Amino acid sequence: MTNEEVPESKGLVKIEELTPNSREVNVIVKVMSKSQARDVTSGRDYSIHRVADALVGDETGCMYLTLWDDNIDKVNEGDTISIKNGYVNLFRGSMRLNIGRYGTFELLEESPVSEVNTENNLSSKQYEQERRYSPRRESYRYGREERGGYGRERRGYRRRY
Repeated sequence: MTNEEVPESKGLVKIEELTPNSREVNVIVKVMSKSQARDVTSGRDYSIHRVADALVGDETGCMYLTLWDDNIDKVNEGDTISIKNGYVNLFRGSMRLNIGRYGTFELLEESPVSEVNTENNLSSKQYEQERRYSPRRESYRYGREERGGYGRERRGYRRRY
């Protein structure tokens, strides 16, 4: 093999190797099932998007793949897809595979995945999810007295009686 020839499977991982912090995931999976699309509202601009979950896997295990908008219609039950530069995150404590903005996927004509191990569903395991909060917002959780008064006193204003 010369330097120009790179094996097609270079960098591919198996489902059982994925963790909640997996990034730059390259994997070939078979779609076992797909949920109905549902409408959700985006948190930033309040726009409505469609989302669906597909149970995907290989011979080592399976997990849910989150599909958004146009990608929902491109993937069907029984398809084999190759995901490049995907990532894993936690949604309500369970692992989800995502294609994301920088990832891609393609449908494969021939499936290298002969059977899927549905007994090892990585999305059914619960993980402790770290709380994300803004330090600025944290101060609003407590009463004004614990933060140091109403604010005027903190800015140099004094109450004069």
